[in-house]
Amino acid sequence: MLMTKERRPTVRTLRGWAISLLQDSGAILECEEHGWANDRADPHARERAIDLARQYPPAGLSPEEAVAEVRNVLDSVGDTCPECSPETAR
Repeated sequence: MLMTKERRPTVRTLRGWAISLLQDSGAILECEEHGWANDRADPHARERAIDLARQYPPAGLSPEEAVAEVRNVLDSVGDTCPECSPETAR
């Protein structure tokens, strides 16, 4: 049986690119109920994301600028969803 992978929409902003990269590397997860990004606090996933940003920056960006954007997104993401109660926080 042929299985296909669902295609992701094209990323249109630099921040969107960084979020996508962080999700793909496992550094952040999305709250299933509310959609907020949550930091997994996994140092290996963070380093993977930074290495990928350095190796494959978006067109028109230097590797340093790509890494800076990934770090900015990581700095702006919390480790819990602000809308989840403390009992249901992941």
